[in-house]
Amino acid sequence: MRIGSGFDVHAFGPGDHVMLGGVRIAHTAGLMAHSDGDVVLHALADALLGAIAGGDIGLIFPDTDPAWRGADSRALLRQVAGLVAGKGYRVLNCDVTVLAQAPRIGPHREAMRGNIAADLGIETALVSVKATTTEGLGFVGRAEGIAAQASVLLAAAGAGAR
Repeated sequence: MRIGSGFDVHAFGPGDHVMLGGVRIAHTAGLMAHSDGDVVLHALADALLGAIAGGDIGLIFPDTDPAWRGADSRALLRQVAGLVAGKGYRVLNCDVTVLAQAPRIGPHREAMRGNIAADLGIETALVSVKATTTEGLGFVGRAEGIAAQASVLLAAAGAGAR
């Protein structure tokens, strides 16, 4: 078995929506990023890469490469899932926490879980998405940006039952 953890953060900037867990959510600002700025999927990709000792999302998809400008983070996550499978592992479960004052995550949670499950090729029951505020503290509390952290558990592809 392998465990991985990931973290990502993006500052708010101009825009009218954010992408979180592959879901376009209307908001008073966008996220400043080289790709679509989906902190949920970026943290999850980093957790997966960490579990296979495969570096991080910036190593695999560098922001210095124009090929990744505006990239769909769901496509990036699917590529990372392919790397995990190529190393002989499968996802047993994943857990993501979104840190944000706004937008509200609850109304979009199930769509996020469905997107993540589809992109990882696992059942939705194996995907957890939660959210918390920071009670007005720090950059998240001041509504300057959004962060996400993720954990994953992998097993060798032929080991154990899901």
